[in-house]
Amino acid sequence: MILVTGGLGYIGSHTVVELLENDFEVLILDDLSNSSLKVFNGIQSIHKGKVSFEQVNLCNKEDLTVVFKKYPEINGVIHFAAFKSVRESVEKPNDYYKNNLLSMLNVLDEIIVKSSYIPFIFSSSCTVYGRANKFPISENEPTKTAESPYGNTKKIGEEILYDVSLTSQNINVISLRYFNPIGAHSSLEIGELPLKKPQNLVPLITQTAIGLNNKLTVYGSDYNTPDGSCVRDYIHVVDLAKAHVIAIKKLLKKEASESFEVYNLGTGNGTSVFDMIKIFESVSSMKLNYEIGLRRDGDVPVSYADPTKAKNQLGWKAQLSLEQALSSAWDWEKKLETYN
Repeated sequence: MILVTGGLGYIGSHTVVELLENDFEVLILDDLSNSSLKVFNGIQSIHKGKVSFEQVNLCNKEDLTVVFKKYPEINGVIHFAAFKSVRESVEKPNDYYKNNLLSMLNVLDEIIVKSSYIPFIFSSSCTVYGRANKFPISENEPTKTAESPYGNTKKIGEEILYDVSLTSQNINVISLRYFNPIGAHSSLEIGELPLKKPQNLVPLITQTAIGLNNKLTVYGSDYNTPDGSCVRDYIHVVDLAKAHVIAIKKLLKKEASESFEVYNLGTGNGTSVFDMIKIFESVSSMKLNYEIGLRRDGDVPVSYADPTKAKNQLGWKAQLSLEQALSSAWDWEKKLETYN
């Protein structure tokens, strides 16, 4: 049984589906603070595999201990549970440090006290690179001072996991550093479901197109980039989810060469905000209303991946196109009109 924390979130839910497609039994833990039980229903609509759900706040150690005792068959962990807004983390750093680090530490405590080997996949982020010096960004790029408390929780989380993996025989770790996940499952049963005002570009685009926002704000047009807007590596969430299944299989087979490994998950292509707007307008046959705003705190000008290591050592590469991702995101947004 694979434990998926934050398994009703955006990336978590898509990963649960891919695990079920690969015949894994899955236990989802989620506190529903930024997700919905409707996502669990969507997962079950896609695949009728063995999936269970427990509503648990991972910061409550006693409740987490009860779960591990209830499900002794847990033999792997994929840890997504975390607050994830860069902008909100700048405004509420204490909340982010408490939630994102304590939740992970509590899960690690449960693994360490068990007598069996339990591999651990960590949901990390390209934000650990800060303002990178070389592009595309490889895993050899040193981690830097984070541009936001959110990014710093990922950096500190990796440092904790590295230390734990060296001292505990019960755990090997793969940290997957995501670039920018977008899109929705082809079934349109699950997708990105922001319960608060979204901070990521694509849901802001689709919400503007559907009429929920009057206009889209482009945060900064004076960066040192080809068209002045930020450049990011946008990857289909289904491609991202598949990488987690490959990674957990590798650790379950004890094929890792080191106790702690990191992999970038991206397409290797950088796309600007203005280019994203143009591509969305093309796939949707709509014209977006947008304005130029001020830069946001915590944003870096450029970030796109060198995914060579994941291709060579995991046998993984992104398969789905940017057009497919944006088209699925738009179809999902249109479905959300009746979702609630």
